[in-house]
Parts: sequence; C-alpha cells; structure tokens
Amino acid sequence: MYEFLISTSIVALAEMGDKTQLLALLLAARFRKPIPILIAILLATLINHGVSAVLGQWITTVLSPEILLWILALGFIGMAIWMLIPDELGDESDNINKWQKFGVFGATFILFFLAEIGDKTQIATVALAARFDSIFWVTMGTTLGMMIANAPAVFIGHKIADKLPISLIHKVGAAIFLIIGVSTLLQHYFF
Repeated sequence: MYEFLISTSIVALAEMGDKTQLLALLLAARFRKPIPILIAILLATLINHGVSAVLGQWITTVLSPEILLWILALGFIGMAIWMLIPDELGDESDNINKWQKFGVFGATFILFFLAEIGDKTQIATVALAARFDSIFWVTMGTTLGMMIANAPAVFIGHKIADKLPISLIHKVGAAIFLIIGVSTLLQHYFF
C-alpha cells in the first residue's frame, strides 16, 4: 500500500502545471464534454503507465542491483530538478484539429497518450516500479495521481488554474523526488 500512496502523491504533484494537465484544460475548453475526456485520460494513462511499470520491473532483471541503485537514485534526483522547470504546451490547437475526426474520446485518448510518452510522470512510473517492485500498485497509484491532477482541470478549467500555487507545488514535488533519490542511496549504503 505504501507504493500506491507514494506513487499517487508523487504523480499528482508532478502533474500540476505539466503539459498533459495543460492539454486536459485545452481539451475541456474545446470540447466541453468532461466525462468522455476523463474516461479517455484514464484509459490512456492506465495503458501508458501500465507499460511503463512493466518496463520498470523488467529493468530490475537486466541490470545489476548496484547499477540499478545508482540509476534510480540519480533518476529521482534528476526528476527533482526537472520538476523545477515549467512545462509549456505550445500550440496544440493544430493537433486537436488533426485528431478531432476521432471524436472527443478518440482525440483525447490519442493526444493524451502521445503527450505522456517521455513525460516526467511516465519516467517517474518506470522509476517507481523499479524502486518498489510492484507493477499493480505503482500503475494504480500513478494513474490515480494523474486523475487527481487532471479531473479538476477538466471540470473547473481556467477558473482555478490561475489560483493554484504551481511554483510551490513543483517545489514540494521536487523535494519529494530528491528525498526518495537520496534515501535510496542512504538506505543501500547505511542501513
């Protein structure tokens, strides 16, 4: 259960102000149909993070524990630094128009799935699955974290986005990643 709670909180914090959260805002503003948007986000995240968690587990079978320890520790520390760099969505209007022919659900699913590839929450899912040795709980936790961050974005949209202390949320998320990275090293060498 610890894996689930850590995965949920890390990804919920990492997703605040992330490009996929901004994409959720944009999709909600464009289509104004929150339920199919949320279902598409949920399914895209489950698939993306499920595959990422499997990759995280697989990595533990091909790397020595010592190399894996350093990759995980440095990966979490790198994520801490990445959290401090704000994401920008760019002009996604063209992409939404391109995929709009698949309807609200299809466009959201495709755009969200593609936007998650290589995103910090996907990389965090790989690292968390490798660190905690749990595909199921990490996938469920990271998916819930994504929904915690994106559901309000879809329902409330721009009304609340300007009021969230995104910078503070990113700093808290960065601190959590840093603590996990450093504790991974300390736990191995001192405990």
